[in-house]
Amino acid sequence: MALGAHDALGRAIEQTLVITKDGHAAPQLLALPDVEVIESSHPMPSERSLAAGQSLLNWLKAVPAHVQPLFLISGGASSLVEVLEEGVTFEQLSRLNAEGHASGIGIAELNARRSRLSRIKGGGVARILGERPARALFISDVPGDDPAVIGSGILGPATGIPDRIERVVIASLDHAVQAVCTTAEAWGLDVRKPTGRFDDDAARLAVRFTHELHLNSAQVCVWGGESTVQLPPHPGRGGRNQHLALAAARLLAGQPQMMLLAAGTDGTDGVTEDAGALVDSETCARVSVAEMDADDCLRRADSGTALAASGDLIHTGPTGTNVGDLVIGLKLSEAAARIVVEGRDGLDARVL
Repeated sequence: MALGAHDALGRAIEQTLVITKDGHAAPQLLALPDVEVIESSHPMPSERSLAAGQSLLNWLKAVPAHVQPLFLISGGASSLVEVLEEGVTFEQLSRLNAEGHASGIGIAELNARRSRLSRIKGGGVARILGERPARALFISDVPGDDPAVIGSGILGPATGIPDRIERVVIASLDHAVQAVCTTAEAWGLDVRKPTGRFDDDAARLAVRFTHELHLNSAQVCVWGGESTVQLPPHPGRGGRNQHLALAAARLLAGQPQMMLLAAGTDGTDGVTEDAGALVDSETCARVSVAEMDADDCLRRADSGTALAASGDLIHTGPTGTNVGDLVIGLKLSEAAARIVVEGRDGLDARVL
């Protein structure tokens, strides 16, 4: 987003502050003049999130009066940058995030709870700016694409206080889903487009998606949203997409014509560096060959370990965006399915 702003505005930009997750800063940023890059914590906040929040406050105070601030907001800001309300401790913030992730509550509700502890969320930056003009461009990863929810409302409107912030959502999950559909259609595949976004338990969604893929006449089914997982006391390795994919793999056994991909659009899933997983009818068999049990891994929220053993994890690296998660189901003819199963390691979807 920052690189795009520099492409569009060039020398009109006087200074830039970028707060992003570890390893996700584009190297080209470092070659630009007057750019400060802060790497912070995601998906769980840390003391670095508080330091990044203080840097943001200092940046706001230092911006000259004649300059119009431009804010580029994406999902992840809830964790990456924070300034706590007076009397709120970091332990309270950590506990809220840990309990929120473990209990499987939806992103909108979790963001609402986060904003109550924050000086900058829930319209806090708007209150700091007062009547100063500003623009905010959003990449949305939340249902409804509401600026009051994206990033826990860090650039959302402040209740009862008028502001002069122009807010525009420039990218969302709808764009990602449509891009998948357009690409599949360009390859000559019949596509079933989704109706609405998903937000249910990952295991239940795995049943729904594999059932819809099996019953639908289309070759490709696409869904977008964010699932949830209720974690046990000591979870293993993985994220919600890996959990969904492994749960789906159990249902794909004996269905060699079907494959399913579940992945985060930012290239990470939970606290892992994997985007998600691509599973097929042989995934659980490969897990068994590795002397592991898929059901046990799901119970222990250790899907990532099982999928690493089966060779089904997807690693993209940082993608530069974050609009939520994508699940893509592919249903092939029997002949094509045999080709895929026999030569899966070298699979190129365009060949299909």
